[in-house]
Amino acid sequence: MRLRSSLIALFIVNVLGTIYGYYWYKSQLIETPSWLRIVVPDSPTASLFFCFVLLLWIFRKQNGLIEALAYVSLVKYGIWAVAMNGAVLYIDGGLDKIAYMLIFSHGCMALQAILYAPMFKVKRWHLALASIWILQDLIFDYVFGTMPTYHMLGFYIDWIALFTFWLSIFVILIAYFQLIFKNRASI
Repeated sequence: MRLRSSLIALFIVNVLGTIYGYYWYKSQLIETPSWLRIVVPDSPTASLFFCFVLLLWIFRKQNGLIEALAYVSLVKYGIWAVAMNGAVLYIDGGLDKIAYMLIFSHGCMALQAILYAPMFKVKRWHLALASIWILQDLIFDYVFGTMPTYHMLGFYIDWIALFTFWLSIFVILIAYFQLIFKNRASI
């Protein structure tokens, strides 16, 4: 019962964060052509995947594909947002309160994926599809321009794209070792 209460609390926190995440993207979503809108909000979609994972766990069910999507996207976008806000801090010498909140919340996104990964039941094909999901996002972000923009980092966009590509590969490799080879706990 205690675990179920903790899962419900974590679910509520993630739902609230997901709602705020989609709100954070509202102006970019308005400016984006309708056919591209689904690929714009990376981080809130990552936390939405985790909300589904938590909801299933609350009802003592699991879905390996959703768990794989949650893991790779939480880790990738969690690290990416921390790195981009860190780059802004380095270049500008300061951040506003929202940026510090984004660093904290995105760091927690990546951390919760890593901490809960031992309970995931991911198969190789689940991870393959999740890997395609985060790799195709590179095309949408850097070819179609759907990534969040940090105007002070505009000069470095090619380097950011390269960093994001290698971050995606790193996340896939870490996911493979943590989700496929590591012992798993049961819910």
